[in-house]
Amino acid sequence: MFVDKAKIYVKAGDGGDGIVSFRREKYVPEGGPAGGDGGRGADIIFRVDEGLRTLMDFRYQRHFKAPRGEKGRNKSQHGANAENMIVRIPPGTTIVDEDSGEVLADLTRHGQQVVVAKGGRGGRGNIRFATPRNPAPELAENGEEGEERYIVLELKVMADVGLVGFPSVGKSTLLSVVSAAKPKIGAYHFTTITPNLGVVDVGEGRGFVMADLPGLIEGAHEGIGLGHEFLRHVERTRVIIHVVDMSGSEGRDPFEDWQKINDELRLYNPALAERPQVVAANKMDMPDSEANLEQFLQQVREVKPDIEVMPISSLTRQGIQELLYRAADLLDQIPDEPEVEEVADLSERKVYSLEKKEDEGFRIVRENDTFIVESAKIDRMMKRMQLNSHEAILKLARTLRYMGVDDELRKRGAVEGTIVRIGDFEFEFVESSSYY
Repeated sequence: MFVDKAKIYVKAGDGGDGIVSFRREKYVPEGGPAGGDGGRGADIIFRVDEGLRTLMDFRYQRHFKAPRGEKGRNKSQHGANAENMIVRIPPGTTIVDEDSGEVLADLTRHGQQVVVAKGGRGGRGNIRFATPRNPAPELAENGEEGEERYIVLELKVMADVGLVGFPSVGKSTLLSVVSAAKPKIGAYHFTTITPNLGVVDVGEGRGFVMADLPGLIEGAHEGIGLGHEFLRHVERTRVIIHVVDMSGSEGRDPFEDWQKINDELRLYNPALAERPQVVAANKMDMPDSEANLEQFLQQVREVKPDIEVMPISSLTRQGIQELLYRAADLLDQIPDEPEVEEVADLSERKVYSLEKKEDEGFRIVRENDTFIVESAKIDRMMKRMQLNSHEAILKLARTLRYMGVDDELRKRGAVEGTIVRIGDFEFEFVESSSYY
């Protein structure tokens, strides 16, 4: 089964918690704090594997959760960092953040990789909070939460040459003639519902990959028929072979077919209109094909004088070799691979970072006699603090005072004993010492 689109959930590992610990060896007087930091949570990394061809694996596994870092240890030992999770994807995969619609990466080469979710930092142990004024702090941090998001994977077939055209014009037959591929062939529309790939040996040491892409119909750019399911794959091809049924066997006009398909390509992506294109006038073994070809050439020359039209017959193999030579010549004249963003190693992962600048402000909302403090920065800080010690509460109070929360609460009418809610915690406003 060919799967070319998948929606998955990724959750990077949380950081390990820092700990509160003190040295208590017999011959180490006043040993001091010795709580180590937690380890870093695992990143989730997508890496291209040229051995994969579809997104089938993501049909059965849609959730990826990386391991968290280890907690810190006593004797100032750092907790172990978690090993990164590597997820293999086929070449030609576009990774999109579902919520923002932002393209995180467009990976085409074997070995390319991108960090789609960064692991959380480990929390600091109490050794990090020791100061001359407080040489024995009972304060440590929780590990930071790893990033999580829903992402959409879209696979665009990696082929040098793409066969486009209306249904039943002979694209699958042509692919079966020029390569060892065995696509399904039938005398009805939409026989091909997924792309088929074949390796074409032109001779003289030259060759390329050809894709038989599902048939288009009018309105495909709006999703009609196979619509976007097809057009997604055309974007990757470097040369387009536009197969036209020159016999008009189904009562269609070859010139109108050619115009409609080109309109669909242009409306979906204007860049496709500039892609090198060769018209393969197929079924030239049929009785009316010669006359239709003469009329077709006259009409096409009026619209696009420089278009190449090559008469062929997949049945008799007339003109097939000449068509392959021409496709190979065009491929030699253009870049080997489409120009896409890439990341070479983890040190450049910031290229695809979705990190947003943290909002330093806060907002205070009053509900009856309770004041609610809303702030992304404060919420993040409270998640990391281990609020089970008096020192942690004092540190939180100092931070709120420096941010101006105290003064703003007083302006809003907070007095001694007023309840202040921050996240999941409630505190009493104490005027005398300015902490909760």
